[in-house]
Amino acid sequence: MSPEVHALPDEAGPAGRFAGALGLPLRLIRPHAFPDGESRPVVMATAGSAAILYRSLARPDGRLMPLLLAADALRRAGAARVDLVAPYLPYMRQDRVFAPGEPLSQAVIGRVLSGAFDRILTLEAHLHRTPDLAGVFPGRVARNAGGGEVLAEALAHLRPRVSLVAGPDSESAAWAGAVARRLGAGVLVAGKRRLGDRDVTVQYPDDPRLDGAHIALVDDICSSGGTLAAAARALKAAGAARITAAVVHGLHDARTARALKAAGVDRLIVTDSVAGPGRRLPVAGALARAWREMDAA
Repeated sequence: MSPEVHALPDEAGPAGRFAGALGLPLRLIRPHAFPDGESRPVVMATAGSAAILYRSLARPDGRLMPLLLAADALRRAGAARVDLVAPYLPYMRQDRVFAPGEPLSQAVIGRVLSGAFDRILTLEAHLHRTPDLAGVFPGRVARNAGGGEVLAEALAHLRPRVSLVAGPDSESAAWAGAVARRLGAGVLVAGKRRLGDRDVTVQYPDDPRLDGAHIALVDDICSSGGTLAAAARALKAAGAARITAAVVHGLHDARTARALKAAGVDRLIVTDSVAGPGRRLPVAGALARAWREMDAA
């Protein structure tokens, strides 16, 4: 099967970089919206091809239905296989019913995408109690590529040199440590207490390495920015001289970026897994490598 990358026009840039990294053609999907708001995407696929649909799913509710319709259109146009490359995968945090009356969102999105795609590739999925993506997409080939390598590559070129990598909570410990090893830096993880969606407290242990240091504050997601802002304030109070926040999925807006700067973040680095303000690091190379590995398995 000859692979082809398909994307909607609003993601022609990152999808084109991904296609270019693989040496594959990019075919743009033609969107159409009826007056009542229904979607009708029109695709162009080569019969017998392996279609790779590139779609980041930040702010997912308005993106999911066009995505599912495009997947159906690709099969009807003759694609022998339809894969999803979703640099950002939503609804991973609700991996259990925390209170009566809530949905199990992770299971729902898993069923929906498993029914539409043969293989799913994503980047740094927000998994907590789920060991891997096999539990989200049973019966499907699924791969969760690491975003730490993209951040580490950018952080390695900063001056002054990053001497300590800080994670804002225990959930960030494993991959904050992985970034630190790539940089040859130390690692420090905070304790976090969440009081609400936008209200958290963060505390780092006393550590003499913080005094006068250039700290890389790393996390997988920035949305409201509350956790990163609290962590930055704690690091500055402990003596950090400079803080570079490095985030895989920047779901935040320009207002949040300004709030982070006010909290003590000197530089904010994010990837282009999600569109948004500021310069964004391409994830095309990391996704292309992961896709080749998945394809060879």
